[in-house]
Amino acid sequence: MMRIRPQPPIFEFTKQLQVIVNLKQYSVALQLFDEMRQSAAPVNEYTMTILINCCCLLKRVDFGFAVFGIFFKQGYNANVVTFTTLLKGLFLDGKVAEAEKLFKQLLTLKLCEPNDVTILTAIDGLCKAGRVHTAHDLLLLLDKTIYKPNVKAYNAVINGLCKTGMVDNALELKSRMIDKGVSPTVVTYSSMIQGLCDFSRWKEVKNILNEMVNCKIPLDVVTFNILVDAFCKEGNVKEAEDVLAIMKQQNIRPNIVTYSALIDGYSLQGKMDKAKEVFDSITGNGLKPSIVTYNSLINGYCKNGKVDEAWRLFLEVSSKGLDYLDTITYSTMIHGLLSEGRNADGWKLYKDMEARQVHPNLYTCNILLEGLCKTHQIAEAFSFLRVMEDKGLSPNIITYGILINGLCKDGKLEDAKNLLNELPSKGLKPDNHIYAIIIGSLCEEGFVDEAKDLLIKMERSGCAPDSMTYNTITHCLLKKKELDKAMPFLEEMHKKGFLADASTSSMLINHLQGSKKNDVLLEMMKKVVPKM
Repeated sequence: MMRIRPQPPIFEFTKQLQVIVNLKQYSVALQLFDEMRQSAAPVNEYTMTILINCCCLLKRVDFGFAVFGIFFKQGYNANVVTFTTLLKGLFLDGKVAEAEKLFKQLLTLKLCEPNDVTILTAIDGLCKAGRVHTAHDLLLLLDKTIYKPNVKAYNAVINGLCKTGMVDNALELKSRMIDKGVSPTVVTYSSMIQGLCDFSRWKEVKNILNEMVNCKIPLDVVTFNILVDAFCKEGNVKEAEDVLAIMKQQNIRPNIVTYSALIDGYSLQGKMDKAKEVFDSITGNGLKPSIVTYNSLINGYCKNGKVDEAWRLFLEVSSKGLDYLDTITYSTMIHGLLSEGRNADGWKLYKDMEARQVHPNLYTCNILLEGLCKTHQIAEAFSFLRVMEDKGLSPNIITYGILINGLCKDGKLEDAKNLLNELPSKGLKPDNHIYAIIIGSLCEEGFVDEAKDLLIKMERSGCAPDSMTYNTITHCLLKKKELDKAMPFLEEMHKKGFLADASTSSMLINHLQGSKKNDVLLEMMKKVVPKM
């Protein structure tokens, strides 16, 4: 095109660029632009925005700003679309602080008039980057200007608040948006229903649903799926089935997400026949099982000790037109095999996974690491840790918790303590689970004073001992029939408002039955053993 004389009009060049971008060939588009520059082909602001978008989608927003600079020097003016594209690029590249700064400069320096898309890009970008409070404050700030946020901007913040557990703030913001004349949509209500379900606030869920009915906002498949999934996770599959019936009555067709949630629900209850029945009904309802659905059923079989059935389903995936197995499928199956002691099969599957270029993630590797530790192959576990790091995986606190537990179970308490002390240098903070493992091992080995010292150190480090920590200590001491040593910890449990778990309660009852009348123990049990 660039050799044609006279040169085609500018819109032909931009049209060509846009076609290449639509094919997601962003590098090719940039290469074509470079050739256009060398041959002095015509360009305009639209060309600039297309190119900046390419740079941003390649996560090279620095190149995007370079392109912006070239055009600016040539006298072209950037418009709101250009600045919105740069803003999006900064968020895609993880440069959140720079994105926030750019947006505020647009407002203060009046570089352009932010439109609804610009505002949504800024607010949604902040929420997805975990800066929900900042997004919330920005939303309230904008509300005092001429740039009023629309319902999508409010929805982004409400969703962000719900996902981070700040449901009350979300409810308050919903009331505020109504006061401002912005009407909530099904998306608004779905986010709040999800947030409330996560905390089992069922009465408020019912209130929200009634409000939707009163406002004549019909539930969509997403809202129904949230309810089905929430009921299933609570173990209330009957209620989930009732929701499914209502969906069908309202002519809302259940999708793969609906059926996958039901499969998970029945699996949690150990009703694998019912889970398989739901799975088999998918095709009859005009749907095709996805890899997610297969993963749900495979996971259910594995969790319920039916690894052979899981394996048959695993082998069936390809024959059903799903010519790929994802990392979750492999990880679930490997975990199932290792849980049943079929270690050789688990490792063979891991090798197959690598051969098929399905990349193991940290979750996969932690499963394998735990398998090695459970079979007391500690040296091999640490060798595998190095393999993980060579693959570019960064071990997390779960990884080190597995190793510390393995060392303790293998009688290597000193090595476990040394690894605990190394965690801060690795940028990791020990959690309650890790402290409980080591404190429990110290008590089992008879080092009660050292366990007390570690308990104090734990609290000083900002990791407050929880119910699990105290139950671990008292359980270990009661197991060694050292009731006198356990009593101060039980008293501390009571002061902190913790209760004995089933295992500790059972041991306390055994101690009471197996000893002479012990009024002190009886009084303590009244304080810490849950009432039936």
